[in-house]
Formats: sequence, structure tokens, C-alpha cells
Amino acid sequence: MSLIPSELLELYEFHEWRNAVPILSVAYRREWRDLLEVLRDFRILRSDIGEAGEKGGGKSKVAIRMDRMFLERGWRPKEFDTKFLIDGVPIESPTHEVDCFKGKVALELEWNNKTEFYDRDLNNFRLLFDLRVADVGIIITRCDELQSIFNAMGKGASYGSTTTILSKLKRKVDGGAGGGCPVLAVGMKSTLYLDDIANPGVGSRFVRIERVTKPRRKDDSSNARRKPRST
Repeated sequence: MSLIPSELLELYEFHEWRNAVPILSVAYRREWRDLLEVLRDFRILRSDIGEAGEKGGGKSKVAIRMDRMFLERGWRPKEFDTKFLIDGVPIESPTHEVDCFKGKVALELEWNNKTEFYDRDLNNFRLLFDLRVADVGIIITRCDELQSIFNAMGKGASYGSTTTILSKLKRKVDGGAGGGCPVLAVGMKSTLYLDDIANPGVGSRFVRIERVTKPRRKDDSSNARRKPRST
């Protein structure tokens, strides 16, 4: 992990498979720079935890703020219409929308979903890699150690071992869930956490937005395949 700045190693835990970091840093320098900048400028704020959207299908403020930071750098949600041709007969092979896509790099943020979302993301990466649409997949999630912070807040039941945590992601990728796709897993450590309620103003530079609206694409429709998220 020598290509990752030491300051980020204090804030995040990184794991790569199939040389994801060298590929990003050499073949996708702009996307790599975007990722490092977002990770450097992001913090987990106490005021964001447990807000509306943490449960029940809406995006949390944590996910909204990070999404916005990537959107500002030209990343976009992306859905692919994929199908195979077998004996002249087209067979649809639907993929799920990627949270953020730029160049040929797919990125997902899993803050507080069920662990099954990892399977969905990794299968998506595998298929897009096999189709030569994506060369690297990135998943940003939370480290297990954050659970102690949630427990201290009395919100531990909303998180826990059945939700998207780094240890679960590592086991799935180690088990081959990503196929041949190079994968980078980024886990948010407790050092990212700022209590902006007990110390008003401490997180002011990290408060970017309250809400983000995804840019509408020409192929958007009411029956478009969307993956329900509560990241």
C-alpha cells in the first residue's frame, strides 16, 4: 500500500485484490486522484448518524455527502443495459445501477445496508469486468471498530454484524465473489469520526450538503431497474 498517502492510512483501512491500486494509480490517474481527495476531505459527523434515511430505504446523510463529493468531480450513477446473444437469440443479463462511475472505474458506497448488497455489488463488478466495461471496482464501507461508537450513542441496534462492515466484505472477496475484477475495499476507521454536537463547529468544513438530487439521464423511466438502497 505504498501508493496510498500515510495520512489516509490513519483514517481508512485498505485492502486490494488483483492489483487494484497499481491499476488505478497508473491507468486511471484522474479517478485515483479523485478518490484520494474525497477520502482526505471526508469525515463522519455525529449529527449525521441516526438521521432519517438510515433505515427504511432512503440514503443517509453520510452517503449523500460522499456521493456529492464524487458528483462534483464528474462521477455519475450508471446503469448498463447488458445482454448476451445465444444462437441469434438475445438474452438479457441485467445489472444494477452503480453508485458512481467514471472512466472505467465503478465505485459503490455501502454505509449501512444488509450484507447481501455486497454480493450484488461484487457480482456487478464481475460482470462489468468480463464485458470489458469496468477495469476496477471500489467499495467504500465502514470498519467494524465503528460499532463501539454506535453502541455508545445507543444506536448499535441499527448497525451491527448483519449490516455492511469491512470484515464481511473481505470474506466475500476472498471467497471469489468479485470474479476476475480487481477490487479495492476502503474501510472507514473510528479516526474519521467527529462529534460536532458536543463540539459545535468542529465539523463545519466537512458539512457539504443536506440533500443531493441525481442528474436525470435520458434513459430514466418509471420501470428502470434500480437497486433499493439505504446506504
